Amino acid sequence: MCGITGFIEWNRDLTSDLDLVLSMTSCLENRGPDAQGTWISGPIAFGHRRLSVMDPENGAQPMVIYEGDAVFSIVYNGEIYNAPELRVELQRRGVSFRTHCDTEVLLQAYIQWGPDCISRLNGIFAFAVWDSVRNHVFFARDRLGVKPLFYSQISGTFIFGSEPKSILKHPKFEPVIGPEGLAEIFVIGPARTPGHGVYQNMNELKPGHAMIWSRSGLRSYAYWKLEAEPHGDNVEETASNIRKLLQDTMDRQLISDVPVCTLLSGGLDSSALTALAVDYYKRTGQGQMHTYSVDYVDNDKHFKAHSYQPGADAPWIKRMVEELGTEHHWITIDTPELVESLPDSTIARDLPGMVDVDSSLLLFCREIKKGATVAISGEAADEVFGGYPWFHREELLGAGTFPWSIATDLRASLLSPEVRDWISPEKYVAKRYSEAVNEAPKLEGESEAAARMRVMSYLNITRFMPTLLDRKDRMSMGAGLEVRVPFCDHRLVQYVWNVPWEIKSTGDREKGILRKALEGILPEDVLYRKKSPYPKTHNPGYLHAVKEQMLQILDNPASPILPLIDSAKIRAIAASPESSSHLPWFGQLMSGPQLFAYLTQVNHWLIKYQVAIR
Repeated sequence: MCGITGFIEWNRDLTSDLDLVLSMTSCLENRGPDAQGTWISGPIAFGHRRLSVMDPENGAQPMVIYEGDAVFSIVYNGEIYNAPELRVELQRRGVSFRTHCDTEVLLQAYIQWGPDCISRLNGIFAFAVWDSVRNHVFFARDRLGVKPLFYSQISGTFIFGSEPKSILKHPKFEPVIGPEGLAEIFVIGPARTPGHGVYQNMNELKPGHAMIWSRSGLRSYAYWKLEAEPHGDNVEETASNIRKLLQDTMDRQLISDVPVCTLLSGGLDSSALTALAVDYYKRTGQGQMHTYSVDYVDNDKHFKAHSYQPGADAPWIKRMVEELGTEHHWITIDTPELVESLPDSTIARDLPGMVDVDSSLLLFCREIKKGATVAISGEAADEVFGGYPWFHREELLGAGTFPWSIATDLRASLLSPEVRDWISPEKYVAKRYSEAVNEAPKLEGESEAAARMRVMSYLNITRFMPTLLDRKDRMSMGAGLEVRVPFCDHRLVQYVWNVPWEIKSTGDREKGILRKALEGILPEDVLYRKKSPYPKTHNPGYLHAVKEQMLQILDNPASPILPLIDSAKIRAIAASPESSSHLPWFGQLMSGPQLFAYLTQVNHWLIKYQVAIR
């Protein structure tokens, strides 16, 4: 994976702006620690940081191809998993290749088919192509939004980057937050409304979208979206098709010129991918698969089972390591490390995020990076197959709001009266929820119950999943580690989205159809283990540490967060036993401790990024 950035000014020659391009590019170094490149031609300035995965010797970017008088230049972040097939097809059309990397395949695909090339791609990607024939810059982002792409238009300048930090380096861009940005931070966050960049004048290209920046302005359009279609396969056929799609996806995503590992939690999703990876390595004679897991110091002493976290992972990890014969690496994180890395995880996102859920992943990825460059992760299976509790609990299904963030009233109560009046938190969330529900494609003739589950699936794929993909991308790339997410293969997502709920929940179990598809691949006890989310610390020391940090912020009259929040309300929560219980803050993993940690991240972000509010 890599980091891309650049800017375009049609009425200027940018040759003299090399230092600016270098500055915008250098701040993405963690995304691409192996090399840096820039390319400036007239009004176009591109920058690239490279993490070498395929053809390390010849895949430098920006890559430029000359076809007579025509010039095509690309900066690209991602992996094209069907690059071998595309290469063969392009060679049949007379194209000669000078490298073995997918960057050249992608650029040649664009030269041959123009913007329509994206419909042929299977992969995760965000890229920009300067096309001197059409006299425009073409941008595209993968169908599920695994790879990010932010942009801004200011006074005739178009600025883009893999992360906001590169856009913030441009002197024309100011870090300003208005009422919508505050609403995104305080009542939607750590999720974001699709396309919303939070900062004023910053957007993110939506998943499955492309855009063209030309002298006549910006045009953005969807090239892919989920389609509601009848599902004609029975349970056995559905399970068989899912298994075939998953195996094909894994075979594609395990191709690499650098070491690959898997993240293993002992749960259904990671165990399945690890089993498929081990099988692939055996078939291709690549030796032993390395696996990694994360845990926390003294978690065994403090863990208490509850509905969202029914059991500890360690025994199941050992079970799978013994079953598959992997070379396993146990990574253990201590509470002080979690607290100390909260600022680092904020900088990795350029925004407040999932606090210790982020920082633990950042620390985990730093350790993995010492032994591998590419990791396979089970992200997105719960959204695609319906694994979360809110798919199965009537009070959450019928909540009338985003089920992972049901306490809008609690969130609103933490804000100062002036901010509440300014951003209207309840109205903002209701509007965003209504937009999402109305956007979901409908299937004619579907029952009310089936339609409700279709909408719930759509909400999870388009509103909740991006939060976890953001987390995975920023924290892994913050450590220079490429993470691949096979459950985000668009063919699999589209197919499963149309599977009726009674088939998805085969056996009256969450993700029942996935379990059935994996029969014979996993041991039965692992196959039917109760779902458990990403592990978090249960050490009461974490709550104490983040609570104390928050109280220090409240005691400091210079803290920039103070005008935005109701300090008395937060002090009351800190003094209450509620703060250590399961306050409904966000998702399965963010409750009382995470509330305090999130607010400390907001304060740090306001200071570090010198954010103005107006």
